[in-house]
Amino acid sequence: MGISEESSTEPLYEKIWVKYTLSRVMDSIILFLLVLLLCYRVFSYDDMNHHSYPWFLAFMCESWFTFTWLTIISTKWNPSYTISYPHRLFSRVAELPSVDLFVTTADPVLEPPIITVNTVLSLLALDYPSNKLSCYVSDDGCSPLNLYALVEASKFAKLWVPFCKKYNVKTRAPFRYFDSNNNNEATAPNNSPEFMQEWLAIKDGYEHLCSKIQNATKKSIMLDQEFHVFSTTQLNNHPTIIKVIWENKEGASDGVPHLIYVSREKNPNHLHRYKAGAMNVLTRVSGLMTNAPYILNVDCDMHVNNPEIVQHALCILMDPNSDKEVAFVQCPQQFYDGLKDDPFGNQLVTVFVYIGGGVSGIQGIYYVGTNCFHRRKVLYGLSPHHHIQNGSKDLGKSSKKNIIFGSLEEFVESAAQALEGKKTFTQNANLCNSLEAAKEVAASGYEHGTDWGNKVGWMYGSSAEDILTGLTMHTKGWRSESCVTDPIAFMGCTAQDSVVQIAQSQRWGSGLLDIFFSKNCPIFGTIFGKLQFRQCLAYIWVTTWALRSVPETCYALLPAYCIITNSYFLPKVIHYYYGHFSLILPNYEIVRYNMSTLLEYLKTGLSMRSWWNNLRMSRITAMNPWIFSFVTILLKKLRILDYAFVITKKELPSNNEGLDKNNVNAGGRFIFNKSLVFVPGTTILLVQLTALIINFFGWQPKARSGGQSSGFGELICSIYVVLFYLPFLKGLFRKGKYGIPLSTICKSMGLALFFVHLSMFIV
Repeated sequence: MGISEESSTEPLYEKIWVKYTLSRVMDSIILFLLVLLLCYRVFSYDDMNHHSYPWFLAFMCESWFTFTWLTIISTKWNPSYTISYPHRLFSRVAELPSVDLFVTTADPVLEPPIITVNTVLSLLALDYPSNKLSCYVSDDGCSPLNLYALVEASKFAKLWVPFCKKYNVKTRAPFRYFDSNNNNEATAPNNSPEFMQEWLAIKDGYEHLCSKIQNATKKSIMLDQEFHVFSTTQLNNHPTIIKVIWENKEGASDGVPHLIYVSREKNPNHLHRYKAGAMNVLTRVSGLMTNAPYILNVDCDMHVNNPEIVQHALCILMDPNSDKEVAFVQCPQQFYDGLKDDPFGNQLVTVFVYIGGGVSGIQGIYYVGTNCFHRRKVLYGLSPHHHIQNGSKDLGKSSKKNIIFGSLEEFVESAAQALEGKKTFTQNANLCNSLEAAKEVAASGYEHGTDWGNKVGWMYGSSAEDILTGLTMHTKGWRSESCVTDPIAFMGCTAQDSVVQIAQSQRWGSGLLDIFFSKNCPIFGTIFGKLQFRQCLAYIWVTTWALRSVPETCYALLPAYCIITNSYFLPKVIHYYYGHFSLILPNYEIVRYNMSTLLEYLKTGLSMRSWWNNLRMSRITAMNPWIFSFVTILLKKLRILDYAFVITKKELPSNNEGLDKNNVNAGGRFIFNKSLVFVPGTTILLVQLTALIINFFGWQPKARSGGQSSGFGELICSIYVVLFYLPFLKGLFRKGKYGIPLSTICKSMGLALFFVHLSMFIV
């Protein structure tokens, strides 16, 4: 194909900068008011006398809030997004590069195989030459059910993939395509007799596939033939299992891509490093089998929603200016089963638009663990300034190769090919020929004494391996880019109840704070590495989520403390002239903050109810799961206790539709259990209610001489906290899973009484 001079000079993508003038002004006003409030507290401290306890605590909390808001403003100041031009890609390159596709799953109960199957089928049906794609599925649960489901899915893929490409199907996850509400494609313009006949045959084939997987779930799979290896396996003690489920031996560009099942070796004597360890095994196994220069990794529930997403991402990665700058391309997370008005605050729409867009305008968006395209050579530890040829020659030295990549010569050779940026690697005519070598690099002890997880691959040291890996790349000087397409690239499922969401938030909080209190702290990345200062602030914002639990909890308890002890923490009238200003300041600050965040939600098309739900959940999350995240990391650093990786429960929508988004009883109501994570929130609520009762009946002690009593401001703040905890208030009177367990209420009552008596003692 000839390449015109004009097409060779046109960029494959453009970076568009957005100017949110109104948002900048409002954010700056909020920061100014926070600083002004802090100055007021400092200069009025001498007038406090013996009432300095709440005043000093308020000053400390507000100092933290000011710093946090500064990091947010810095992150959001110069937002940007990219526009890619896939049609230019085809005229620019003579041959499209290979891409390895990684899918990870870890528990067939919490992550049902039918979800993984739909994700895999959507990847196999990408609008990309099939001989350039290879799909690797990591099964960390070592489940014969997952292998069985993938084997059956490969048979259906021989019908599904050609059908999608023949009729240009947009939705390539079968369960979404055959959704009764997906009328746009069910009655497509291809509504010919031939199309309808094939459509019915494909639909029957998918229903048969679902039926076989469902029956296998209920019954035990016969562990014979290819499943015999599972007869002696245990969850955390089993050999490596690698199966080439389907191989595109003919190299047909319109066939079904390679599909490989990988379950790495688990040994009780070796750390397996959770998801990061699984990703590194996939990297090594794929390096031996196909060694594509680019890698796409997705979670098992994140199916392809835009079949042209590979071309869009490659426009960014293959642009001449990006080769020595961009390490990875991150696509946003969106969810097909999100409940109406986002009652659990987990759909992250505005986070990706404003925070994600803002950080894209600095050094690049965070890596969030899924929906991401990577350069293999960057995962192998390459820095932007590193000379590739010299680096690959150094691998020839035996003193270095074992330390970096391990002792297997075949893999070191493949790594050298990837680092040199060669488009082709001597691939095996038969993938099965590399199985023995692949099993060796998937062994539990292969990484011992190497740089895997430290300088190479996905980074170890935190359950938030995604943020840590992205931070490491940014610290080396790499950039990243976001890729937002229409339609959105990937869609996944989100937590459908409060218990799952809070457990997920606790894991995030622990993993992120673990990064902040480690050698990988973003502050060190700026001082000793190439992490830009504003990018450092962006990483501080996200890695200190759990640290916010301390000031937020203290600040939430301050109004109740002041009401109970008849003291105050909000500015009062000190002099007639300045008094009016001091009363208005905190109220104006709160109004400005709420208006600023509300504006962001409305501009992204979300409702006011969605804004309130997210505002409420941000407070509940900070004062409940993040408290335990903070305590967990504190105990870990003291070497008293370590934390475990928690797998998030995923559910396929029932009846192909999921929960009725308008049915409040089906989704959106808080669910409680006996976990201690609900104790802090229940305690805070009971303390506020106690304070309001004391105020209502006038049971407050007299204000001490020289001091002022609590006033209307403290009362409003206490009611404000109760509104945030309205789901907990309803839970006090409900029964079953929607009610707070009696044991939790008793524990919280004891803590609330202790707080009231302690407040009276230290007044």
